Amino acid sequence: MAFAIKAASTSYSTFSPADQPSLSRLAATAAVKMPAGRGKAAAAVVIRAVAAAAAPLSPAPARSAGKRCLPVSQTMARLKAHGKTAFIPYITAGDPDLATTAEALRLLDACGADVIELGVPFSDPYADGPVIQASTARALASGTTPDGVLAMLKEVTPELSCPVVLFSYFNPIVHRGLADFAAAAKEAGAHGLIVPDLPYAATCALRSEAMKNELELVLLTTPSTPEDRMKEITEASEGFVYLVSVSGVTGPRANVNARVESLIKEVKQVIDKPVAVGFGISKPEHVKQIAEWGADGVIIGSAMVRQLGEAGSPKEGLKRLEEYARSMKNALP
Repeated sequence: MAFAIKAASTSYSTFSPADQPSLSRLAATAAVKMPAGRGKAAAAVVIRAVAAAAAPLSPAPARSAGKRCLPVSQTMARLKAHGKTAFIPYITAGDPDLATTAEALRLLDACGADVIELGVPFSDPYADGPVIQASTARALASGTTPDGVLAMLKEVTPELSCPVVLFSYFNPIVHRGLADFAAAAKEAGAHGLIVPDLPYAATCALRSEAMKNELELVLLTTPSTPEDRMKEITEASEGFVYLVSVSGVTGPRANVNARVESLIKEVKQVIDKPVAVGFGISKPEHVKQIAEWGADGVIIGSAMVRQLGEAGSPKEGLKRLEEYARSMKNALP
């Protein structure tokens, strides 16, 4: 069964109608697929949760520290206090398999990652470009499931010195249930959550469950986000504000969008929170430039995923990942 959740105003906190056609669904409705047999009752549960969340977002309260490493917000604050820019790599869980993902997490931590984004593979990753789409397809083909990702993460997080933020589309979260997903993420040792297609009307409901489980919900703003919505998003975002550098999907670009410099300033004029820039960043000169423009963090996704995905073996992929991660980390102040 499928149904659409209509969101208020521009439906998504992430992308707006000005973004390219491949993301047009993100600006219109959230098509949430429910498993067969759940019927109208399941639909009603989700709709009630979304309806209850339709109130305006409020600023996030301070959070307590985690057991083994600092929460994302405190990690970013500490780096900022020392004049450092956060290195935030992204990898897809299960590509090529979960054992390699576990090793990659340890490796990125050893290479100096300040925060790690871990993608939960989903069959319709429509905010992502071809590199991460292919990575997701490989992960799903290898049998990776959300439960498997969380079980692997639970084993690895006690060994890490940096926080892990789960990157998941909304569908798997709804499928499991907002409360259950948030509780499972906490149990696995995650410190935060990014949902690129999170419906605006559902933000408060998910944020409430995240807060109960000491997860920081990172929200995204784009070059085409209206100023009033951008202010609301940045006030509610936890951990950091995710500034998408381009209108479009993920993937390497030859150059960084020159407008990013002014976008960073615009966000910092309305809120005193760390700003991390992502989408299209793939070269050491990119991260240098973005750091000089005043970003508090740099997110590298597709180019990081490519190191594992294009390798002839997991061992070769991990070697390539280490070399690339160190080159990007060393380019940051």
